[in-house]
Amino acid sequence: MLGGISIWQLLIVLGIIILIFGTKKLRNVGTDLGGAVKGFKKAMHEEEKEGDKKDADQPQAKVSHEEAGNTYDVQAEEKRAAADRNEERK
Repeated sequence: MLGGISIWQLLIVLGIIILIFGTKKLRNVGTDLGGAVKGFKKAMHEEEKEGDKKDADQPQAKVSHEEAGNTYDVQAEEKRAAADRNEERK
């Protein structure tokens, strides 16, 4: 049982849907839906292949930490400013 829905209830709903839309329209909807899923899977596999190809063609980036002093010490600057203010007061 699916959340309190029995197989008989599902069959009745399916029968009503067939009466309303007809088998030809339902067949067309099923074909369209199947084609959409197939196209989506194909696109996903092609994207994975392209992603693998891009990764294989390009070397990985190298990271080095040899750059000269690009850091800024905020605490040291604040201490220096405080020391300058104390000297001005004297």
